[in-house]
Amino acid sequence: MPKPIGFLVRTCASLVLAAASVRAWAGNGFPGKTWDQVASVESAGWSGTKLAAADSFARTLQTDAYLVVQHGQIVHKYGDCDRPINIHSMRKSILSVLMGIYADRGQVDLNKTLADLGITDKEKLSEVERKATVRQLLQARSGVYLPAAYETREMAAARPARGSFPPGSHWYYNNWDFNALGSIFTHFTRKNVFEALQDDLAQPLQFEDFKRSRDTEFWFEPVSMHPAYIMRLSARDLARVGLLMARDGTWNDQQIVPKEWVAVSTRSFSDTGTPGRGYGYLWWVRTESQSFSANGVDGQIMVVNPARDLIFVHLVDTDHGSGRKVSGSQLTALLQLVMDARN
Repeated sequence: MPKPIGFLVRTCASLVLAAASVRAWAGNGFPGKTWDQVASVESAGWSGTKLAAADSFARTLQTDAYLVVQHGQIVHKYGDCDRPINIHSMRKSILSVLMGIYADRGQVDLNKTLADLGITDKEKLSEVERKATVRQLLQARSGVYLPAAYETREMAAARPARGSFPPGSHWYYNNWDFNALGSIFTHFTRKNVFEALQDDLAQPLQFEDFKRSRDTEFWFEPVSMHPAYIMRLSARDLARVGLLMARDGTWNDQQIVPKEWVAVSTRSFSDTGTPGRGYGYLWWVRTESQSFSANGVDGQIMVVNPARDLIFVHLVDTDHGSGRKVSGSQLTALLQLVMDARN
């Protein structure tokens, strides 16, 4: 089960190299059907010896895979980077990307309210709650504080009292918002999240490891009519999404996601309790380094630094083995070793 993972932003995204003054990716390519590793990490500006030290540390953890991509090339990979793994709350950032694609097509309207769309739940929404907009749900600022599927005890305990904040006035990392957005996406597009993932990301980005029938699952719980949308993706397929976002939504010569959506969805709209770290449209944002991340419970993270054209993905297979996790402090230490390897 997922829980709030802002600590990963505090401990990990802060280690990503500071933004350069200009974009570093101009002229660099994209992977094709297969994504090969660079011939020499040294020629790519990294230290093989230091990356080997990072691998040695990863072997002391429960890390199943981590991957470093820069300038469209795999600089380094560790573990099973081709194995689809439950990405937990990283799923929400994937939905943000899909929302942007369909907003550009005129099928998603962020200004529509829950009342406009007829969105409700097993506990009827109040008239004030029904005024929440799609945009406010994307920002986790709906003011709808109802039980939700795939919600941890910690999230439920932190949930504000119902009616305590009107829509738009308060940020709370809210699985109700995130799950309802899945239902709203289907209402707008007549596709479920997984169909769109297949059609609008897996196919154009040429995912290597994804099978929709095997790697997706709706998670229903009695407390809510809105299921969580569980995804299992490999590190290298996730990194393709990260590269898409690092390149302002372009893939080869095609604009997959509007550049404007990439910019607004990764801009901070909310203070998450730590200076310099905020929340956008389902993305965690570190304003000081101009980086952003998709985060999940127990060590799932993808950090994207567009200015450095750099993506770091780390996964733990929580489906296999009780209690498998990499803590925030362990992940910080690993990422520090990786970043130290850049010459």
